[in-house]
Amino acid sequence: MSDFPTKARVVIIGGGVVGASTLYHLGLKGWTDCVLLEKNELTAGSTWHAAGNVPTFSNSWAIMNMQRYSTELYSRLGEEVDYPMNYHQSGSIRLAHTKERMQEFERARSMGHYQGIEMEMWTPEQAKERYPFLEIHDLMGVLWDPSDGDIDPAQVTQALAKGARDMGQKILRFTPATGVTQKEDKTWVVHTEKGDIECDYVVNAAGYYAQRVGEMFKPYGGRTVPMMVMEHQYLLTEQIPEVEAWSKEHGGKLPLIRDVDVSYYLRQEKHGYNLGPYEPNCKAHWLGDDKMPEDFSFQLWQEDLDRIEDIVVDAMARVPLMETSGVSSVINGPIPYAPDGLPLIGPMPGVANAFEACVFTFGIAQGGGAGKVMAEWIVDGGTEWDMWAVDPRRYTDYTDQDYCDQKGMEVYGNEYAMHFPHHEWPAARDKKLSPVHDRVIAAGGVMGAYNGWERANWFAQDGDDTSLEATHTWGRQGPWTQRVKEECEAVRDGVGVLDLPGFSRFELSGEGAAEWLRGMVTGALTKVGRMNLIYFSDDRGRILTEMSCQRHAEDHFTLITAASAQWHDFEVLKRKLPEGLSLTDHTTEKDTLIVTGPKSRDLMTEIGTDADLSLGWLTHQEATVAGKSARVVRVSFAGELGWEIHATNADMPAIYDAVIAAGAKPFGMYALDSLRLEKGYRTWKGDLSTDYSMFEGGLERFVRLDKPQDFPGKAALQSEKQQGSKKAFVTLTVDAGDCDAPYMSCIWSGDQIVGETTSGGWGYRVNGSIALGMVRTDLAEPGTELEVEIYGQKYKAVVQPDQPLWDPENERLRA
Repeated sequence: MSDFPTKARVVIIGGGVVGASTLYHLGLKGWTDCVLLEKNELTAGSTWHAAGNVPTFSNSWAIMNMQRYSTELYSRLGEEVDYPMNYHQSGSIRLAHTKERMQEFERARSMGHYQGIEMEMWTPEQAKERYPFLEIHDLMGVLWDPSDGDIDPAQVTQALAKGARDMGQKILRFTPATGVTQKEDKTWVVHTEKGDIECDYVVNAAGYYAQRVGEMFKPYGGRTVPMMVMEHQYLLTEQIPEVEAWSKEHGGKLPLIRDVDVSYYLRQEKHGYNLGPYEPNCKAHWLGDDKMPEDFSFQLWQEDLDRIEDIVVDAMARVPLMETSGVSSVINGPIPYAPDGLPLIGPMPGVANAFEACVFTFGIAQGGGAGKVMAEWIVDGGTEWDMWAVDPRRYTDYTDQDYCDQKGMEVYGNEYAMHFPHHEWPAARDKKLSPVHDRVIAAGGVMGAYNGWERANWFAQDGDDTSLEATHTWGRQGPWTQRVKEECEAVRDGVGVLDLPGFSRFELSGEGAAEWLRGMVTGALTKVGRMNLIYFSDDRGRILTEMSCQRHAEDHFTLITAASAQWHDFEVLKRKLPEGLSLTDHTTEKDTLIVTGPKSRDLMTEIGTDADLSLGWLTHQEATVAGKSARVVRVSFAGELGWEIHATNADMPAIYDAVIAAGAKPFGMYALDSLRLEKGYRTWKGDLSTDYSMFEGGLERFVRLDKPQDFPGKAALQSEKQQGSKKAFVTLTVDAGDCDAPYMSCIWSGDQIVGETTSGGWGYRVNGSIALGMVRTDLAEPGTELEVEIYGQKYKAVVQPDQPLWDPENERLRA
């Protein structure tokens, strides 16, 4: 083939809406020598049979950003690329049957308002005015989203493809990728039956084929793509005269209905209806011996209306007009699911110069934004918005196929479920267990999953309600409240112990390790025998990650970071590691106990240790504890006198037993979150994210602009230092009601949104509601009165001095 491209900057594997959008956005950024490979025709996978809904609603800030961008792009795309499209922004009404659902809607409305989406809360009667065929007798309220609507999936894909071609990009149809080879310089050769293409970067945008394509990358450090495939069906009714008459009278379509408590959407399709249910008794496909066919392009499965009968009946009662029409057709096709229902967009774990933009459950709604995000990852090395919510590295080695299958079905069957702050989803649990897991359970541990590791959230006593139903609240109060209070008081007054498996744990060594690390971090390294926090920023000076750094020798370090950051942070180090240095992951080899409280020194003495307990804060030492070898670290995330005890999995049970026998009270993650809020300690991807610079995050004391090393982001931070920051980190005390401020709650000054919370909760030692957040710099002065919007209600909040609320001088911590 004379016109077959043998070189490209990027090769994208997969020609659905996401692949086409990625190609288009690479072109917008000036990379116009890229190639898209499609094994069949464009849209042949999930795109062609997608319903094409384009909502903006989400309780994830990142997903809402991405979906909002899609609506903005689609509204102008046809004109920009000269390709007419059917895009109907008819608006949508989400129906609320309960107070809790109304609170969820209020939160989404507030987030949307911050992003410029003018959502409104309506009464049922207002919804009836807009949608006269709607039954409203059992509704509490409605969320109106004027930007919601639907688009023709094939048309939007072809429009993106045309725009890309017009910029010089190449699209090769009927050209499947048959394999990849990575060369020594980490560039790629992508193989096809028509020839090879050399390229710098490869993108897996293969939709429900993504796991199969992902296998090609395993020889170069890849893993099995965490995904499964669900059967999703929607039905189309025959034409209905009343719908046609309404459309002609009003010059448009009826708003889309989402009855989320029943779990379906209902939208006008021509002059009939499209009903799309997400049924609890759902069905997965291509499991076990039922292998995915080599090519399922433009194919569907047999309909199964019995499975969705109850939802159809409910929808007919909601809109009785549906009963006047028969079913004209049923679409039943494959939809890929990741274990949390969110796509994979970002660097391919373990593989240099490879990316993933796949496993989209709502690919049409997210496709426009996904292309933007993917192009930013490839061209800029980072994204405008923090996109950890969809980063492929959020999943590590616990996501075997059993996990993916169970979680995918759970997510599908609860597609519209509310994600309450104290709720833990039950499917596919116990993937990673602490060596003292059985003891924690026996003590009443009510568990949560953290990067697959089971940790106690709180400890129940006999008679406490530990049912899932008890967690269905946005409020602070629940069966856990009194127990968490008691756990915090034990840490405040005596001594508590928290079993903390899954700390990400890396060993860095080799001649020159210290100097290399200095060039990677924003601040200074500590002395041998001590530890400190080190921060990594990206090229824009934004907060990439935080690690605890224990220094054992001039060029030997243990780096400890959040459980969920394991693959992300290892890659931050590994991708720039020079030859001659050693970096190894020891996460699964050891467990950690936090032993903390004013009586913790007495307890450590009682259980027997040769550690020097007089060594000060931020020291570490090898010692024997309860007859077992351990590393003893003088630090406590709870903000009290205390130690972390790091020991092998084999030795930890004996240490834990001794600590418990000496009187330590077990406490859980809910208590730890309360305790750290009172100290103003940040959490990764909550308070610390690439949405904020080091200076905005209040981390100036961890930045050394005068050091000779040119660390990533130094120039950007120097510029920000001269010009000033746009935001400032603050601690707020909040006169909250029954609920504490969730992540990304709006902060108001008068009638202006001036910032957002990054985390919030109740402080049991200070007996008050606390929020950490970002505000306009001129409002960061202590004593400034602001308001925090919590589930639709505004509450007074006061900016606090730049010091901990509890033990502001750290006297207890250093005791």
